[in-house]
Amino acid sequence: MEVVLKKDYDGLGKAMDVIPVKDGYARNFLIPQGIAVPATEGNKKNVAEAKKIAERKEGKKVEVARELSKKIEQIPCTIPVKVGEEEKIYGSVSAQEISDFLKKEGFDVQKRDVDLAEPIKQLGVYNIKINLYKDVSARLKVWVVKEEK
Repeated sequence: MEVVLKKDYDGLGKAMDVIPVKDGYARNFLIPQGIAVPATEGNKKNVAEAKKIAERKEGKKVEVARELSKKIEQIPCTIPVKVGEEEKIYGSVSAQEISDFLKKEGFDVQKRDVDLAEPIKQLGVYNIKINLYKDVSARLKVWVVKEEK
């Protein structure tokens, strides 16, 4: 018997997959639990239509992320920090500070999206990767400069 999965299920597949299973497994477990529905022609057509809609939405999200990437790469990011003797900075510049800067500029970027291997602890220019969507990222040039008194 073939069934259409309504949601992701470990060991079987992802939502909207049409999979063959044993009759008893489908009748006694998958269908009563709301995990799957029988793979009738109508259900198969609904699944195909839902997949097309999901692909279009995905394409739009990727396009929006690419546009956002171009905008982020064009803005200058300068982070002033307090420095002590020998140009050593107090503390470090973290992903949170970079995220806060981007939020002030109008971009909704979370701390977890800033790909910073370790906090920045020296003055200089850094290229930081910002993950925007699955395979879309931006490179933000960050200048860490001495704070003016």
